[in-house]
Amino acid sequence: MEDAPQPAARADARPALGSLTMLWGFARRYPGRIAGALLALIVSSAATLGIPSGFRLVIDKGFMGGGDISRWFAYLLMIVIVLAIASALRFYFVSWLGERVVADIRSATQANLLRQAPRFFEENRPSEIASRMTADTAIVEQVVGSTVSVALRNLVTGIGGLIYLFALAPKLAAMLLLGIPVILLVLIGLGRRVRGLSRASQDRLADIGSVTSEVLGAMKIVQAFGQEGREAARFDATVASGFATARRRIGLRAVMTAVVIALVFGSITAVMWQGALDVAAGRLSGGSIAAFVLTGGLVAGAFGSLSESWGDLLRGAGAASRLHELMTAEPDIVPPTHPVPLPAGDHGAHLRFEDVHFHYPTRPDQAALHGVSFAVAPGETVAVVGPSGAGKSTLIQLALRFYDPGSGVIRLNGVALPDADPAALRAMMAIVPQDSVIFAASARDNLRYGRWDATDEQIWEAARAANAEAFLRALPQGLDSQMGEGGARLSGGQRQRLSIARALLRDAPILLLDEATSALDAESERLVQDALGRLMRARTTIVIAHRLATVRAADRILVMDEGRIVEQGDHAALVARDGLYARLASLQFQDAPAA
Repeated sequence: MEDAPQPAARADARPALGSLTMLWGFARRYPGRIAGALLALIVSSAATLGIPSGFRLVIDKGFMGGGDISRWFAYLLMIVIVLAIASALRFYFVSWLGERVVADIRSATQANLLRQAPRFFEENRPSEIASRMTADTAIVEQVVGSTVSVALRNLVTGIGGLIYLFALAPKLAAMLLLGIPVILLVLIGLGRRVRGLSRASQDRLADIGSVTSEVLGAMKIVQAFGQEGREAARFDATVASGFATARRRIGLRAVMTAVVIALVFGSITAVMWQGALDVAAGRLSGGSIAAFVLTGGLVAGAFGSLSESWGDLLRGAGAASRLHELMTAEPDIVPPTHPVPLPAGDHGAHLRFEDVHFHYPTRPDQAALHGVSFAVAPGETVAVVGPSGAGKSTLIQLALRFYDPGSGVIRLNGVALPDADPAALRAMMAIVPQDSVIFAASARDNLRYGRWDATDEQIWEAARAANAEAFLRALPQGLDSQMGEGGARLSGGQRQRLSIARALLRDAPILLLDEATSALDAESERLVQDALGRLMRARTTIVIAHRLATVRAADRILVMDEGRIVEQGDHAALVARDGLYARLASLQFQDAPAA
């Protein structure tokens, strides 16, 4: 099987600003808000540039001209009011856009992650993905809701200010303009290095999130084995690595800011020097030089701030690039263009493995299955036993088409799985996994995961069949009780019974039980086995088990070892054969023959 691309890999360590076009794709869904933000930005920039003009009028026509000075101060006050209103509107519109774009990006990313096959999450740590969904989106929110707006405002103010400076004093403005190419060269040159460090800094932040999530999720093991000191040291090393990268990025940005500000204000100082000489020679009025100084300060501040905005934009480009990888990752398992409908069986479903060979993508040198062939007839219960690592659970992974075999074919009701819609074939299956998955939601929602439109009566019926009714009714709010993260409020056996009830509620023609009773005590196991026995009568069932007592009643038992089926038959026949099954049975049944 060909290796699929690894979209979330850190291959592009130096994303260009082109990554930000992804953000524009989301923002342009709201043209009204964009128009409002742009209008407010233009008005606020114009009002900002109007303040030096107001001071020029106050000086030339008020103080120097001997006119009504209050009139010109009223004009100046009106500009300030317009500036305040426009700035408030700009802040509202761009902040709204920032929040909305981030919400849309998170939704789109999560929707694409839900399409990915398990291989994707084996090659990309879920904790790092979670970091991208939180830390990176926070940076994107800052870029869309602040940085872009500030950069555009400074750009408009700077360009508008230059135009006004040329109108006031062309010679001085031309001198000032000579310094801008130098500033841009500095921005471009240093910006390349800042861009790479910004991406690296985000990667180190994701590492910190991954270590934190991993350790906190395994806190009982950490403390039980006395590894607090080691984990603290490992976390400190990760934090130190992140800090070192951030320090290099901050240092480079500080140098870039210092150089740009020195160039900008150095140019302004030189120009003002020449302006003072022109005023002394009578070539400029006092109001004009005052307006030129104020406008020059605004232009200098605008272009100086662009260096900081540039750094933020580069950091945002890195975050957008990482999110874009998640959002555009193509799943390994996709529905065919024209899926073949799966025929409905009258009594369950027919599942067949034909010479199936399989390697897990993360273990390409170790075969999980070697030429496995077997069939499960409608209504038949087939148990699969064998040592750990024999390939038993792999059969269920392939039946659900979480992976495709390297060679061979798996058929459901005669249809090869790649020819069917994965959602359609999974709708025909109910699974009880080895590790019970309980969501941080109510008991009702956890049970309804099997069938979301189930009524409370149907939920209680399934719970009763799985021997879960008693402890569910004993919960403080019954079905409305929150289970806690990972089902923290339940015991291992209760989580397992809840998982079984969920599968019972799904009422699918194929039942997949992967160590379904492994966490139950003897009494609960007996009750659940009775319920499962009734449920399996009209269904195709595959039972994976280590405890052979749970598979004695199966119609057929497959014995696997090192990815191969080495024996098959019923319990009595396999014990009489005195092979691997008999040796396993001798360890669990006192009445079994010695190996």
